Amino acid sequence: MSTLRLSFVSLRAHRRRFLGTFAAVLLGVAFLTGTLVMGDTLRASFDTLFTDANSGTDAVVRSTSVVTVAGEAQGTRSPVDAGLADRVARVPGVAAAVPRIEGAGQLVGADGKPIGGQGPPTLAGYWIQDPELNPYALAEGRAPQKSGEAVVNRGAAKAGGLTLGSTTVLRTPDPVRVTVVGLATFGGADGMGQVTYTGLTRADAEKYLAPKAGDASAILVRAGPGTSQRELVGALAPVLPRGVEAVTGQQATDESNESVSGRFLSLFTTFLLVFSGVALLVSVFSIHNTFAIVVAQRTRENALLRAVGAARRQVVTMTLAEAVAVAVLASGAGLLGGIGVAAGLQALFPAIGFPFPEGDLVVTGLSLALPFAVGLAVCVGSALLPAVRAGRTAPLAALRETAVDESAASRTRTAAGAGLLVLAVGLVLAGVLGPPSLWLAGTGAVLALAAFVVLGPVASSYAVRILGGPLRGVTRGLARRNAARSPRRTAATATALMIGVAVVSLFTVFGASLKATMDQTVSHSFAGDVAVSAPSFGAGGSGLSPGLAPAVAALPEVETAVGLGRGVAEVDGRGRALTVTDPGALARTFDLGTVRGSLDALGTDGLAVASTEADRYGLAPGRTAELSFADGSHRTFTVKAVYEQSELAGDYVLTRAAWAPHRTQDADRLVAVTFRDGVSPQAGKAAVERVAQRYGAPEVQTRDAYAESSAAGIDMMLTLVYALLALAVLIALLGIANTLTLAVHERTRELGLLRAVGQTRSQLRAMVRWESVLVAAFGTLGGLLLGGFLGWVLVRASDGASDSAFVFALPPARLATVALVGLAAGATAAWRPARRAARLDVLRAIATE
Repeated sequence: MSTLRLSFVSLRAHRRRFLGTFAAVLLGVAFLTGTLVMGDTLRASFDTLFTDANSGTDAVVRSTSVVTVAGEAQGTRSPVDAGLADRVARVPGVAAAVPRIEGAGQLVGADGKPIGGQGPPTLAGYWIQDPELNPYALAEGRAPQKSGEAVVNRGAAKAGGLTLGSTTVLRTPDPVRVTVVGLATFGGADGMGQVTYTGLTRADAEKYLAPKAGDASAILVRAGPGTSQRELVGALAPVLPRGVEAVTGQQATDESNESVSGRFLSLFTTFLLVFSGVALLVSVFSIHNTFAIVVAQRTRENALLRAVGAARRQVVTMTLAEAVAVAVLASGAGLLGGIGVAAGLQALFPAIGFPFPEGDLVVTGLSLALPFAVGLAVCVGSALLPAVRAGRTAPLAALRETAVDESAASRTRTAAGAGLLVLAVGLVLAGVLGPPSLWLAGTGAVLALAAFVVLGPVASSYAVRILGGPLRGVTRGLARRNAARSPRRTAATATALMIGVAVVSLFTVFGASLKATMDQTVSHSFAGDVAVSAPSFGAGGSGLSPGLAPAVAALPEVETAVGLGRGVAEVDGRGRALTVTDPGALARTFDLGTVRGSLDALGTDGLAVASTEADRYGLAPGRTAELSFADGSHRTFTVKAVYEQSELAGDYVLTRAAWAPHRTQDADRLVAVTFRDGVSPQAGKAAVERVAQRYGAPEVQTRDAYAESSAAGIDMMLTLVYALLALAVLIALLGIANTLTLAVHERTRELGLLRAVGQTRSQLRAMVRWESVLVAAFGTLGGLLLGGFLGWVLVRASDGASDSAFVFALPPARLATVALVGLAAGATAAWRPARRAARLDVLRAIATE
């Protein structure tokens, strides 16, 4: 008990020493708590939203034929006969049955720009008159009654500046002129996140959204009084034709919830948890460094305790008790901060277009217990080695004035670090240069990080001398020597910043490589002059009208215009995306490399295959492959051509005539246009834009602009990454500031002597600032090297695991910005310690023991 009491007395007396540790744990725990609370809230909100919206649907009748392609949540399901609703309605226990006709439909706002389309789906469908079966509820206006009338979800109307009576265009993808006659809500909200919905009459929905008249996406069924969902499904089974099934409304709701929120939430929360892990890893080094310095400063104190009879275990317990106390207080504050973070994000995200439903925060026991336990483990684990070191303090150490840090000269450390580095490089090279192995490359990357940490004290003494070499003058020379005098401390302080900079550099290099890859793909594969494209990423958008390419091709300025549509099918049992196009025009507009066979001879039973797929599955020209479509039909196609480059053309190509019997909602994702000789780019682009205006005014871009817009999502991703990593960098800066503060306290007598022999306050402040800049420079340089190496590993591993050829690119301007930010951060971190050092009373400082 006396040991614990002594520990808390010491903690209370020197509480300023642990402010940096407290802040690091608080921030890390707050970020982790905010992520978990936000995930629970989103999950519960979406679940409530879907449950409320579909509460009146007791059963869903749908096709059993579905084709799932990699990256899709639910796949493409075959339509059912809308007339089946009448047969279902006659089944005992059924109160109502209506067809659901739904497809992609993108509204154009009052400003002429499409609403949504960069992620969340843009939907259109038949406005179901039965209010219990319609997931949307009419909030204002009335239901559509005649062709050209529409109900729009209120969130989409607000986003697009539309009101009751507004006339606008709905891209289906063919442009349809509609008048807004009603505004709707979904589950009581203005919409399902940023998803847009347009409700049409049944005739318009069948005309624009269904593959053919009489088709429906599914049949929604409402049970009569006293009939459960399971009983209803059992009663429906005998009357359903082959290839059609009935599932309970709850099952359909769960599937929709999983499709919209489950995959998205898993990806999103995993993404945030990774950055929480980075922040906590940075915290480990900051906390460890703080306790290591505190233990070093208390060497004489611990030695005296040992001299008067304290056992090693008691000294270790005293140090760990301080760590536990700091961890409990900081983690508790972090939990409250995390709830505040989640509340702030809940208010912020809707303002920037993120689908965060309204509702109370959901705080579960796990969301509180896990971050608290992690904060405790991180803090105590980081203090464990310093505590053990404190317990090993010899009683005679009380007689020594100082302890010398000889970690830089440790042969064991040098040998271990060099061995780890060699092993890391070997594993990485084996994983990216030999047969592609993400496991080998990933293991090598982790070992490379470990090698950097182990070699840090060895490298810091040399790095600081080299980095500080250009610094001239007594003040800067002292700063250089101070940074080099304790290699272990310098390395531990810089490592926290190094990890943050390394992750920033990793994503910066990978993002630049993705953009360079996209630019190379477009430059090498796309031989056209302009491109008319649908949204470049995300699930939104309705695509382009298949009539656009023929209309553009008819222009006198145009040599070739080819549309690239999309279909899905199982090829010999494997779900694959199909490119639907005119193969001859495709070959004239895109560079497909070497082509074996003939693209002009595909007809209605021919297939063109990328060489990667052909080599993998033995699909040489003349071979056959069985295609199973979402409508349940099976056809044998003959491989009539194999092409070399597939970046923009896709892996499988077939004609529109071959796809027509199996199509769902026909749309192109890209129209590539080549001008005739003598037509200027400006005149050709203007002519294409005039035609595109009649088809919903999609964007017409030059080849360079198309390549840039295709990579637009990368910049958005990098912006989010930088924002999230700012927390890790902030924790690293707190670590630097705390280390300098403790170093100033440790060197109080030394600083007093410097002032006594003539050093001015401004010179003292400059010395501390330059010391901080040198530590930050070492951490930043190490982070840039490690991040660049890991970026190269990630690019090469992605290249080996993908059919596309990845390009490695180093963005010098962005990396230089990262370096400057790191140096500026070091100078900023030193502001308070430098002021504190300059305010020291000279006589008191000299008299300090």
